[in-house]
Amino acid sequence: MKLFDSELRIMNILWEKGDTTAKGLAEILAEQIGWSKTTTYTVIKKCIDKGAASRIDPNFLCHALVTRQQTQERETDELIDKMFGGRPEQLIASILWRKDLSPEVRESLKNLVNDLPEGN
Repeated sequence: MKLFDSELRIMNILWEKGDTTAKGLAEILAEQIGWSKTTTYTVIKKCIDKGAASRIDPNFLCHALVTRQQTQERETDELIDKMFGGRPEQLIASILWRKDLSPEVRESLKNLVNDLPEGN
């Protein structure tokens, strides 16, 4: 399931705040980015249709059915397949060889690689 930016806005709120009413989502998104209630409800419906969220009555309480981690893994897999020929090491190399990485970020990335458990 591919979630588009608008759908990720809904999901990010659900992941951060937990179950939230559609009205609550509409209020948050109106304040954050100026969405109308109709726009918010349309995007909620798309999330529900894709199986990313569900609606619980009463009060149209929205509940995330997928985790942020599951969504990140799917998006990362798609990126690796699309941009790096299915080779995750090419993605890592692309990140590691960036010239604009600070020394702190480079050191943090090295530590992550060095701390990677065997067999994962």
